Amino acid sequence: MPPTTTDEVRAAFLGFFAERGHTLQPSSSLIPSHPAAPLFTNAGMVPFIPYFLGEEPAPFARATSSQRCVRVRGKHDDIEVIGRTTRHLTFFEMLGNFSFGDYFKAGAIGYAWSFLTEVLGIEADRLWATVHHTDDEAFDLWTSTTGMPAQRVQRLGDDNFWEMGPTGPCGPSSEVFYDKGPGFGSEGGPAHGGEERFVEVWNLVFMSFYRQPDGSLEPLPKNNIDTGAGLERLLPVVQQVSSVFDTDVLRGLIGRAEALTGARYGADPEHDVSLRILADHARAFTFLIADGVVPSNTERGYVLRRIIRRAVRHAQRVGAAEPVLAEMARAVAEAMRDSAPELPGTIEAVAEVLDREEHRFQETLSLGLRTLDELMASGVTTISGADAFRLHDTFGFPVDLTREIAADRGVEVDIDGFEQAMAEQRRQARSGGPAEGGEESARYLAVLDAHGPTEFLGYSTIDAEGTVVAVLHGPTAGQLEVFTDRTPFYAEGGGQLGDQGRILGEGGEAKVVDTTAALPGLIRHVVEGGDWLAAGQHVRLQVDGPRRDALRRSHTATHLLHWALRTTFGEGLRQQGSLVAPDQLRFDFNFHTGLSDEQIADLEDLVAAQIITDGPVRVEEMPKAEAVAAGAISFFGEKYGEVVRVVRAGDASVELCGGTHVASLGQIGTMVIRSESSVGSNLRRIEAVTGMAARQEIRRRTALLEQLAEALKVGPDEAPDALRRLQEHDRATEKARRELEARLDAAAAAELAAAAVGGVVVARRDGRDAGALRALALAVRQADGVRAVGLIGSPDGRSAALVVALADGAGDAGAVAKQIAPLIGGGGGGKDPRLATAGGRDASRIDEALAALRQALAS
Repeated sequence: MPPTTTDEVRAAFLGFFAERGHTLQPSSSLIPSHPAAPLFTNAGMVPFIPYFLGEEPAPFARATSSQRCVRVRGKHDDIEVIGRTTRHLTFFEMLGNFSFGDYFKAGAIGYAWSFLTEVLGIEADRLWATVHHTDDEAFDLWTSTTGMPAQRVQRLGDDNFWEMGPTGPCGPSSEVFYDKGPGFGSEGGPAHGGEERFVEVWNLVFMSFYRQPDGSLEPLPKNNIDTGAGLERLLPVVQQVSSVFDTDVLRGLIGRAEALTGARYGADPEHDVSLRILADHARAFTFLIADGVVPSNTERGYVLRRIIRRAVRHAQRVGAAEPVLAEMARAVAEAMRDSAPELPGTIEAVAEVLDREEHRFQETLSLGLRTLDELMASGVTTISGADAFRLHDTFGFPVDLTREIAADRGVEVDIDGFEQAMAEQRRQARSGGPAEGGEESARYLAVLDAHGPTEFLGYSTIDAEGTVVAVLHGPTAGQLEVFTDRTPFYAEGGGQLGDQGRILGEGGEAKVVDTTAALPGLIRHVVEGGDWLAAGQHVRLQVDGPRRDALRRSHTATHLLHWALRTTFGEGLRQQGSLVAPDQLRFDFNFHTGLSDEQIADLEDLVAAQIITDGPVRVEEMPKAEAVAAGAISFFGEKYGEVVRVVRAGDASVELCGGTHVASLGQIGTMVIRSESSVGSNLRRIEAVTGMAARQEIRRRTALLEQLAEALKVGPDEAPDALRRLQEHDRATEKARRELEARLDAAAAAELAAAAVGGVVVARRDGRDAGALRALALAVRQADGVRAVGLIGSPDGRSAALVVALADGAGDAGAVAKQIAPLIGGGGGGKDPRLATAGGRDASRIDEALAALRQALAS
């Protein structure tokens, strides 16, 4: 029997290609690590970008994978049509087979045809193919090797030419389509027929060219194959259903959404759309959070927040009265436990994030909907970009949600105006570190091609000899980039700063100010005073030992801190970034609230308990799959090869890491957390110090305590109680002061009210700030017979403050304030007709303003 379920089809695909010499690769994170990659992993080839770009040699000639993908932004933004078509999803799995200089078009076409027709048992006469209009070879292969009639192989233009970007690898492609039959649209094949009838199930990219900056195409040294077969596109075919939402996993999630909302699938077309959106978005937000993305207002976090809030809105549309997203995530974990066995272990942490975000959005949703209703009720045909931005900025409405709600009323949204209002935020979101330019990258590739990767010796020594293989101009004047065949210098990576030190040779001594990776495997020493260096010279490379030792302490302590955080707050806590410097360490992690002093102390104690064991730090290399199975966790944003370096810090922490570490935990000395703060929505940062820097931090705190004790004239142990007593005394004094001020204000108000003329009080009162002047005016207004109060004064002898307070029906206080404020060199007013304030810069004209105010209020 051909495979039919989701798990069976996935397993059949991977098994088919594994039997044909392809190395099985696990699904990579949805957060790609390569700088040229998109925001999210959106295709099966993304993890292999370094191999296709030629930056790294592929460790295998053939590979196959089932890659989890998300498409919600840019060219592949499918979110607007989710639930309204039978084939679009934001989250999906891309089945792929890849060749790196091995087989080419004949192999890719033959494998695809065999799997579709022989393994899945799809009727051959239901399959169509498209090729680029210039690709006669692919056309001939389809007709000669598969027996597909020529009339079912159609030639297309740019749609069948794949490009990674404006420059880079590219080539013609061939797509395979399944004909669902006349009931789903017009005939004419993929080129001319109905989109819902002819559904793409596989894309074969024949990567054979490199697009140059001038637009010309240069043949690649080796031809590569990149194919992608959407698992969810294949499932309707083998399960004989008309929509991806009727396949086993997604239909099961729709069923869970029905149970949670009370809606019935098939009873209402619009409710069906909402239920399908809930099912699709549940997989997207579950896996994004599990991979370390947290809801925020920038970049990946903003996209995740869009998905979550869109799901909340649709859950409410179909009757959900309580939060449902956490339960949907649990349903995803259960449905996909075979393909994502790690998910059930972190699902409660995922659910916690979703609960918090759903409650947060529900608090503002009703206010935002009311504002949006008011805008649309005013008769507008288009919601302005400024209003759309206000809904986004104030109420957290993603613009696509605003557009969706508005579309239900036949109202459009000025998206261009919204984008202009968002321009600054988008510029910031795009301001991540740029990739090396093409010219620079070419220089480094030339070094790598000529001399091979740098042999790194720094795990075992900080003093070694080597040969200079290239010297290039440095990043700034007076600097050079020096490449050697071997080096003990660690290149910046994994959050750890690069080494510093010196290079010695017959020509003198050069100072190494930084060490980085020009390309993966190619270590670059940035030096000053190295004009004497030249290729071919034999040199001695010496790392700054004390600085390296400090880096080791910081790095191992970072691992222990990561372990302590996960031990305390759960395995859903994930690293979101780090800095390992000689003088400090910094660790960013996802968490919804600040840490208490007690929690910070507990973290320090957990780390200290490990340090005092002086347990060994053991390092070993093993296959990545074996390391993960052994419990090793990876750091955010890092890229790992097939063989990984596993660092075990004592008996507690197990991490994948390429950095340098102490030999035993006792060498850290101690770790002191210096600060804990927010660096964004659901993102926290801990800064800490180790070794001598930790001792200095303890000494600094002790000195502050002693200074405080001396000022309080008590011993250090008594300082906290003495300070509390002083604070209580200050609070009592402040309370007495306020009570006295209130009595004085009451007396002053009574005095002013008694001097009212025709119910109007106008007076000058200096020495009061705007708030005190406002309080006095309100107190006067409350007196019997007073209908209008106008007070002006100078709090400091230079500026001026104005308050107008009117009884109900006595006029417009804002209009009066706007009339008088220019006389004191300022402006002000307000929307409340009973109270208005204003400020000015010219106290010399207060008396003139008083006269005008008296006249205005009398009239």
